[in-house]
Amino acid sequence: MGSCVSTSSRSTCSSGSNGETVSPSCFCGQKRTRRTFSDHVVSLQHLPSIPNRIFMNGKSRTSCIFTQQGRKGINQDAMVVWEDFMSEDAIFCGIFDGHGPHGHLVARKVRDVLPIKLLSFLHSYQSRSNGSNTTCFKGNLKRSDGGDSERDCSAEDKLNSIWREAFLKSYKAMDKELRSHPNLDCFCSGSTAVTIVKQGSSLFMGYIGDSRAIMGSRDSNDSMMAIQLTVDLKPDLPREAERIKRCKGRVFALQDEPEVPRVWLPFDDAPGLAMARAFGDFCLKEYGVISIPEFSHRLLTDRDQFIVIASDGVWDVLSNEEVVEIVSTAPTRSSAARILVDSAAREWKLKYPTSKMDDCAVVCLFLDGKMDAESDYDEQNFSSATLQSNHSGNAIESDDGQKSEPSLQRNFTVRSSEENDAYGRLPVEVEGNEETVAAEDQNWLGLEGVTRVNSLVQLPRFSEERPNPEIL
Repeated sequence: MGSCVSTSSRSTCSSGSNGETVSPSCFCGQKRTRRTFSDHVVSLQHLPSIPNRIFMNGKSRTSCIFTQQGRKGINQDAMVVWEDFMSEDAIFCGIFDGHGPHGHLVARKVRDVLPIKLLSFLHSYQSRSNGSNTTCFKGNLKRSDGGDSERDCSAEDKLNSIWREAFLKSYKAMDKELRSHPNLDCFCSGSTAVTIVKQGSSLFMGYIGDSRAIMGSRDSNDSMMAIQLTVDLKPDLPREAERIKRCKGRVFALQDEPEVPRVWLPFDDAPGLAMARAFGDFCLKEYGVISIPEFSHRLLTDRDQFIVIASDGVWDVLSNEEVVEIVSTAPTRSSAARILVDSAAREWKLKYPTSKMDDCAVVCLFLDGKMDAESDYDEQNFSSATLQSNHSGNAIESDDGQKSEPSLQRNFTVRSSEENDAYGRLPVEVEGNEETVAAEDQNWLGLEGVTRVNSLVQLPRFSEERPNPEIL
């Protein structure tokens, strides 16, 4: 109904979109003149040996990444930077913030599989286009003046359409795979995703959940400014809340945390998800929570300096402007992500000394493609591609669920049903004028929304008897 995504809906993936194997290319309808990493076949089995792909604390040619475990249990954040993603000028970056009993496994699974699915759909498009007179599938679009503007507009629209379809299909296929995964229970576990592909001067973005991407750019006075690239998809955004309510889900905040709107089942005060879109969380997929990504395309300019993608553990305590200031003034580019996480950790202690710090994960991508000759990691004789913090909590990764971990290790503040009844609710009012939704969303960027608690409040209780919906 409405904008709900039915869990029984058919996948639109092509035969080569199962995420197992894909042969990516530069996606032009032309013969390649040089060999790139894209000439290889990519599969899940090849991921550990892929060059220029990092997912642990360290740096690459153009980026640095860092994560630190919070005080809520195992680190449920995941991150990745994949250079030479589909050609030598393409870079994939992503942040994935898991939640629920198996959120760490969901986040890692999405980190590994989603980029391959994206490659698969792009390769599928190229296969259909081979032999036809199509626009070169490259991101090096430039704004031009004069008579070529209309033609350039058409090429840009075509490029947008291709990438939008690739992001939509890959996200849909990813969620479908999670739903049918034999060893990963995603019923009450899920993950956010902010995924960016930089190709030439183009930036393509797809995202769900409340992680965020911003860009540091120079204004006309050559001063650094922050540009928010994504919207925090919280349940109280007018468009999100209306969809959830139309699908019989409920949106309200608990009385003791009025700044944190959550999504609840129609028949139980659970699970209290603090975002409107996510991978997994199948207990809420019939009630308005979706995995359809928001998509956007941006042309980069010479004024654009770097991109920062981070989980909400950073944004809960630091503003966009503070993040840009910290990254731009870091002593070395390779240390920027670590310094940003350290700054967030200090702010957690200062602002919320009684709260448990959330996990933090950061990707810093420098748009001029340059990094320091030496990093502080190299000086300590650490491998930049595999360096891991003592605080990261990811010393051993296992996506098969065989690792012996408490199943509810993260949910230290899960409340009983009796406690939930005592707290009461604060409803979120939504006006249903769909024509003004786009304008309203511009004022709901989530810049001030602080979520200092778990993404889930408690797991739902399913029984034969359902309470009367008229009394809810």
